[in-house]
Amino acid sequence: MEHKHTISVLVENHFGVLARVATLFAGRGFNIDSLTVGETEDQSTSRMTIVVRGDDRVLEQVTKQLNKLVDVIKVMDLSAEGFIDRELILLRVDTSSKNRAEIIEIADVFGARAVDISRSTITLELSADSEKVDNFIEMMRSHGIKELARTGKIAMGKSKVK
Repeated sequence: MEHKHTISVLVENHFGVLARVATLFAGRGFNIDSLTVGETEDQSTSRMTIVVRGDDRVLEQVTKQLNKLVDVIKVMDLSAEGFIDRELILLRVDTSSKNRAEIIEIADVFGARAVDISRSTITLELSADSEKVDNFIEMMRSHGIKELARTGKIAMGKSKVK
């Protein structure tokens, strides 16, 4: 059965690592739904969070191929265990004195905050899991989304109970 897998890849912070990972996926015909890269607590390493769609065979192949790359330190399938994920969006909608209060009320319900307001638009910021981000975007569509910027997913495994 096909579903989304969230994979965390710890890599050495070297030039060209991202290009090699992207080439690996493209060469095998795997589609990346989301990819984020950022430095970790150790400046010599970066964490890639990759969301890929496929069955367990695809996940197995992706994991094997990633582990073959020289700069890869560790590959973890976060979908197999509990994890925390977040995405960030900036969303600009049309606004007027008639609908501004409603837009701000919806933003409050979702935990979004206004980061820029003009007479005709409001820009909102939301950091949440993917499902909540999707729902927020859907609620804002009727207000006329002018612009939307969305990051890829970042994720970490949940702490283990000791």
